Amino acid sequence: MDYVVPIILIVIAFIILVRNIRVVPQAQAYVIERLGAYSTTWHVGLHFKIPFIESIAKKISLKEQVYDFPPQPVITKDNVTMQIDTVLYFEITDPKLYTYGVENPINAIENLSATTLRNIIGDLELDQTLTSRDVINTEMRTILDEATDPWGIRVNRVELKNILPPREIQDSMEKQMKAERERRESILRAEGEKKSAILIAEGEREAAILRADAQKQSQILKAEGEADAILKVQTATAEGIRKINESLPSEAVIKIKALEAFAAAADGKATKIIIPSEIQGLAGLATSLKEVIGSEVK
Repeated sequence: MDYVVPIILIVIAFIILVRNIRVVPQAQAYVIERLGAYSTTWHVGLHFKIPFIESIAKKISLKEQVYDFPPQPVITKDNVTMQIDTVLYFEITDPKLYTYGVENPINAIENLSATTLRNIIGDLELDQTLTSRDVINTEMRTILDEATDPWGIRVNRVELKNILPPREIQDSMEKQMKAERERRESILRAEGEKKSAILIAEGEREAAILRADAQKQSQILKAEGEADAILKVQTATAEGIRKINESLPSEAVIKIKALEAFAAAADGKATKIIIPSEIQGLAGLATSLKEVIGSEVK
């Protein structure tokens, strides 16, 4: 029985010792108080807490955190009331300041972001608000990051999630967008018709050029054929004259050839032909010979 009490005391001491051993996981920090006052901050690793003297005041996550704040009513410079909700990305850089800097830090950040957003939007008109998201995000992040430094918080990014103007303004914007789309469609249709007309005109012009070229080539070939024929006739005539000259024809033969030429010129169509006197006698002689030869044949 004398050993029971010491054994019990040893067991209790061992349990107390084990229960005061703490392992801080990755990306976390423990704020330690000693007798109610801040003592130290535990980071990743094995730590021992003094029983009954030290206590863990707060366990803090050092990961980047995301908070989606509900829509806030804001009024623009041109007196348009709209609803805007924001998304905040932040991380805790100093666990001590985060623990003792402000009561309920998330609520403080939400209220600070709402007032900051109202101040920024109050200097902008509706159209500027709808088209200046990046400017608003950057300005809000700068202001919030500076304001939350005493709380051990670093604001990494602020995003405007939704911007909801009044219903009548939304309807007006939709009509404006529809009109703009119709205008662009009309422009595209007109440009298409213009290009089509240009292509048709170019096709007709090319076809006309090709037809003109074909007609030109046809006329050239026809002219070349006629010129070639004339050249051949002239060549044949010249050859005939040359052969006649080589044969030294008599005057009577020349006159007969002249008579044949006049007959060919008349071709049975002329009503009156003037025959030179030199050929007239020869023509009478040729007629008499033709009559004599005809009587003999009979």
